[in-house]
Order: sequence, then C-alpha cells, then structure tokens
Amino acid sequence: MSMPSRDTSRRQVLARTGALGAGIAFTGALSELFAGTAAAQSPGRTGYGPLVPDPDGLLDLPRGFHYRVLSREGDELRSGEGPVPSNHDGMAAFAGRSPGRRARVHLVRNHENRANGRIPVPTVEGLTYDPQGKGGCTALALDSGNHVLSERVAIAGTAVNCAGGPTPWHTWLTCEETEDKAGTNGYTKDHGFVFEVDPVDPHRTGAVPLTAMGRFQHEAIAVDPRRGVVYETEDAFERPFGLFYRFLPEKPLGGTGSLRAGGRLQAMRVPGVPDLSSIQETGAGFDGVEWVDVPDPLAAGTPIRLQDFGRGGITHAQKLEGCYWGGRSVYFVSSFARSGDGSAADHYGQVWRYDPERRRLTLVIVFGPDTDVRLPGESPDNICLAPGGGLMVCEDGNGAQHVYGVTRRGEVYALARGAQNIGTPEEPEWGEFAGVAFSPDGDTMYVNCYTPGTTFAVTGPWRR
Repeated sequence: MSMPSRDTSRRQVLARTGALGAGIAFTGALSELFAGTAAAQSPGRTGYGPLVPDPDGLLDLPRGFHYRVLSREGDELRSGEGPVPSNHDGMAAFAGRSPGRRARVHLVRNHENRANGRIPVPTVEGLTYDPQGKGGCTALALDSGNHVLSERVAIAGTAVNCAGGPTPWHTWLTCEETEDKAGTNGYTKDHGFVFEVDPVDPHRTGAVPLTAMGRFQHEAIAVDPRRGVVYETEDAFERPFGLFYRFLPEKPLGGTGSLRAGGRLQAMRVPGVPDLSSIQETGAGFDGVEWVDVPDPLAAGTPIRLQDFGRGGITHAQKLEGCYWGGRSVYFVSSFARSGDGSAADHYGQVWRYDPERRRLTLVIVFGPDTDVRLPGESPDNICLAPGGGLMVCEDGNGAQHVYGVTRRGEVYALARGAQNIGTPEEPEWGEFAGVAFSPDGDTMYVNCYTPGTTFAVTGPWRR
C-alpha cells in the first residue's frame, strides 16, 4: 500500500537500512499460508518462463499469457459520471450473481486519493459520504471475455481508500487509511471508517460509515466465515503504532447491511508482549490471547491506539497491513519494523496466525535478507493466493515493478513486469502494482498499476 508521501515510503526506509539490492526474503512454515485453501492441494508451479517484452510497452508477461487493459485513469467512466479516478489500489473479484445475464465477474476497485488526489472519484447522489472527500471505489462488470460491460462509481466522498476485504455475502468492505476529522484538509465529515460496497448494486449499500467498527487508520479486514467476527488491521505511521482488532457484530453473517446493526470493537492484548516486533523466532506461540473492549471506538478525543486500556496495556505493531482468513485462522502481516522509528526491534516483515478456538497467536513467517526464499526485487506489498497453488506478490520498490509468484516450495518467479510510465528518461519511475486478485474460476488474474491508475486482466495457461 502506498504511504502518505514519497519521503516516508518503504523503499526509502529500506534504503536507509541497507536492504535495497539485497532482496527481500522470508523463512518459516510457508505451507501455513495455504491452510484450508484450494492452493493447499497443489505444490505450486515453478514459473512460466522468461518475460517477453510487450511491444506496446505496458506489461511484459511470459509467452502464452495475454493482457487486456480494462480501465485507465483519466478515461471516461462507461457510466458517463466523470473520468476514471486515480491511485488504483485494493481490489476484489466477485462472481456474477444473475443467471442468464452477461456479467461473469464484478470487480470493486479502491482509489487511494488523499485531499490532493489527482482525479477524484466523481460524486454521485446517494453514493457520496463527504463531498470534499476524493477517494472511493469504482465497480466494473465484465463478460466471459473480460470485456467491460459497465464501469461506474460504487462509493464516493471517502478518503484514502487503501485496502479492505470481501465478506461471505459477496460485498466489499473498503477501508479509509486516515484519521482526519471534519475541518481537516477541507473535509466536512470525520474520516477513518469502513464502508460496505455492493459490487452489483452500489445504491443498496450507499455511503454509510460502519462506525461501530472503529475510527482509525484502517488497512485491511478478514471475516471469520463461521462466526462472522471481523478482524481489522491498523497501519499507523507514527508511534505508538497500530493495533490488531476484532469486531463482534450484533447480527453476525446477516448479509448486506448486517454490520450496520452495531457490535463491539476489541483490541488484541498478548500478555507480556507490548510490541510484536520484539518476537523474532519463527514458530513462537502465545496462548491466552486477550481481547479488550475499546473505550471509545469513534476516537472522539483520542486516537484508539492512545486510549487507556487499563492494567496490562495493549499490544502494538508497526505497519500492520494485509489480513485474510485461511482454514480456521486469521493471518495478518506486519510489513516491517524499525527500532529507529520506535519499534522494540527490527524486522523486514512478519506474518502472524491467530487461532480463535485456541486463543493462540503464532509467528508463522519472518521476512529478512538472509533467509530461505528471496524475491529478486524489493518491497513486497499486496499478496493473494493463486488458485493453482502459491502466492502472487505485488512489488512496490525502485526500478521496474513486478508481480512475482512464490510457490509453496519457496521458488520465486516473475509473472509480470510493468513498463516505465512516469518520471523522465533521466529519472525514470515505475508505478507499483496493487490489488492483485483472481476471478472466481481462477482463469484470470486482475491487477492494478497504482499510478498512472491502470487495471489489467491477465489470461494464460494458469493450470499448465
């Protein structure tokens, strides 16, 4: 996910620590990441061969793979509501719901626009939260050939829509990665909320903040499909760092709109561990994880991470980002920690697993420059599980940007490379990849270039 400014980007943090050029790697129980998924049934692939330069200069892919540009920022939305907004970020793909209709896949795409966003999400009556907010989501409907049937605003007037997550009832929860209140940056309403978006009928969900889920710098969510508990990560940029939350809804798994009924927001406390970065050993586990009620979920006077959680305090972590459900557990990512920023210790990334039945937290993966699996590039960001086995990892670093595949055996291969698209020949820059997701049938990979905002559909011999 992109940071607030170039000065605080991960690539510069890594440069200061000497990690650039060394590659990013990780060690640990890689198979843990695939527990309870279709990918667990396959050992993964070793790659699809070298990348072939794209004569059109947009996306290099292995031989046999092809892309279609679905949408580019600045072009006119098919709905006629205005131009395609900028800063394409988190995204999810949903199956078409209406038998007999042409729509095969519905995409919901975040636009991480801040107050100075280049092209705002157009305001639409009934879908706009704050007219001064430039972020939001757009929704695309695609046919079986990945032709765009429709493209329209799904929610507008939000801010810094970074990531989120799908629900079991096939809606998208889009997350605001900001704590700006009304009167800040020209906003007329408080921000820092989660909003629900119906990819097929956005007016059914509207632009209603799910206030009971908390007001903080949201990153991502994952829903327990059996209990309906929603887990949330907080990507706070300054110390004290973010928390890991769970939301206990009054009407769990109640379908679209059920989260509006309210519930209880809690933060995770690991007894004796005030900062997750202090744990460095893969496999380290902690029983008896506690969940403490958040005193003021709306953070009316004090940000949640600064509130008084009573005796024992609360557990913090720097750069809490990705979050997803696998098997019977929720997994969440701390993308890096730096003692120079105020963390208890340094690491290049962690993946944690929380088992709600056992109330046990386990450190599954540790990223680092001297471990088992090495990415040729740098700064891994968005990830998703590939239907044929393995991970797809979006790169956010210096130089040409890639989507890498990582097999369950730890082998790494390049799946896509973006072309230079911003900057100058003397100082070239490449837009990061984001929002990687697969169609429900696994035949198409969808991915965004963050800037200039471009959405691709990639097809090929995935099951080879």
